[in-house]
Amino acid sequence: MLPLASSLPEYTVTEISHALKKMVETGFARVRVRGEISGLKRHTSGHVYFALKDHDSVLDAVCWRGSFQSLSISPQEGMEVIATGRLTTYPGRSKYQIVVENMELAGEGALLKLLEDRKKKLAAEGLFDETRKKALPFLPSLIGIVTSPTGAVIRDMLHRLQDRFPVPVLLWPVAVQGEGASSQVAAAVQGFNTLERKPDLLIIARGGGSLEDLWAFNEECVVRAIADSQIPVISAIGHETDVTLADFAADKRAPTPTAAAEFAVPERLHLAQTLSQYGSRLTTRLHHTLSLYESQLDGLRRGLPSLGAWIEEYEQKLDDYFERLINTKERFFEQQNLSLDHLKHRFSPGLVTILQKATHGFETLAQLLESYSYTRTLERGFSFVTTLDQTLIPKRSKTIPLQKVQIHFFDGPVHAEILKE
Repeated sequence: MLPLASSLPEYTVTEISHALKKMVETGFARVRVRGEISGLKRHTSGHVYFALKDHDSVLDAVCWRGSFQSLSISPQEGMEVIATGRLTTYPGRSKYQIVVENMELAGEGALLKLLEDRKKKLAAEGLFDETRKKALPFLPSLIGIVTSPTGAVIRDMLHRLQDRFPVPVLLWPVAVQGEGASSQVAAAVQGFNTLERKPDLLIIARGGGSLEDLWAFNEECVVRAIADSQIPVISAIGHETDVTLADFAADKRAPTPTAAAEFAVPERLHLAQTLSQYGSRLTTRLHHTLSLYESQLDGLRRGLPSLGAWIEEYEQKLDDYFERLINTKERFFEQQNLSLDHLKHRFSPGLVTILQKATHGFETLAQLLESYSYTRTLERGFSFVTTLDQTLIPKRSKTIPLQKVQIHFFDGPVHAEILKE
C-alpha cells in the first residue's frame, strides 16, 4: 500500500533548490568538460555566458569577468575547448551550469584552426608585410635575448656568439611555455624598447616542442609587440619545421636558436681576413697613385729646360748684341751712338724681367714636386700606421684589439699595440 502523501517531507521551492545546489556542488567540486562553444554572449557586466555541447547534450556555462580576463585563449563561437571549473545550479531558472575558471583548446585540430584564423586576421592588419621588416645591424654592440634563463637554448646561443664574435648580451628571463608566458614575452620586447641604452638587436628564442608548447608565440600580444618593436627582431622558436606567428612578425626568422646567433654577428676570423684584403688593396692602390704622380712630375721636370743653360744662352745673346752695338757705334755718327745706348737701356730691364719670370716658374715647379713627397708631410708632424708587414691601416675601424702595429714618423718607425676599447 502506497504511503499517504502527507507522510512525505515537504520543501519550499527555495529549500529544494538549495538542496539540489549543495548536492551538485558537493558531488562535482571541480571538473573538466570538453565541448563546442555555442551561443557565446558577453554581458555589459563583463561576464560571459555560453553553452558547451556535444552530439547529444548541452551544458550551460558562465565565466565571470575576472576569470574571463585571465583566460589563456579568447573563446569563439564553434571552438572546441576543454573548460575547467565547478558545477553549480542556478535556482532562478531551475538549471545546472558550469562556472568556468580556465579554458584550453581541445586537440591539435582546434589549435590549427585558431592559428589559421588568427594569422589571416593579423596579416590583414599588415603586421606581416615585408615593408615593415627592418634590416639587421652588421655588427651589434649589444644584443638583447628573450628566453628562459635555464636550459640548453641560452647556453648554446652564448657559446655560439663567443665563437663567432663576442659582444655584450643582455638577457630578459621569461617563461616560454604555459600560463602567463605570452604576456611575459610581450612585456620583455616592450621593455627592451624602453631602455635608455637599447640593444641593437633582439633575439626571441626557445627550444622545440609541440604546437601546444609553442602556443605562447602565437598569441596576439607577442605578435603585436614584435611588430611594434623599434629594435630589429630575430625569432628563433623551436626547430626548423616549427612555425609560429611570431616568425611572421619578426624581421628575420632563424631555424634554430643557434642559427639566430650566427645571423646576429659576423664571423670574426672571416671579417679580419676581409679587412686585411681591403687593406692590402688600399695600400697597393695608394702606392700606384703615388707612383703615377711621381712619374707625371718627372715628365714635367724633364720637359723644363735647364735654368743654367737657359741663362747662359741669353747671356751669350746679350754679349752678341753688345758686340754688334759696339761695332755699329764705331761705324755710325754720335747720334746713332746715342740711339744705341737708348736701346741698350730699354733692352736690359726686359731681359731681367724675362729671367725673373723664368726663375719664379722653375721654383714653383720645384716646390710642387717637393710637396708631393710624403716625407714633407711627416716633417710637419704627421704620421701613418701600418701592420708589422707594412700594410697600411687607413682608419681606426680597421684596427683589431691587441694588434701589433708600427707608427711611422719623419725620423723612423716605432712599434705599438692597439689597446682594448
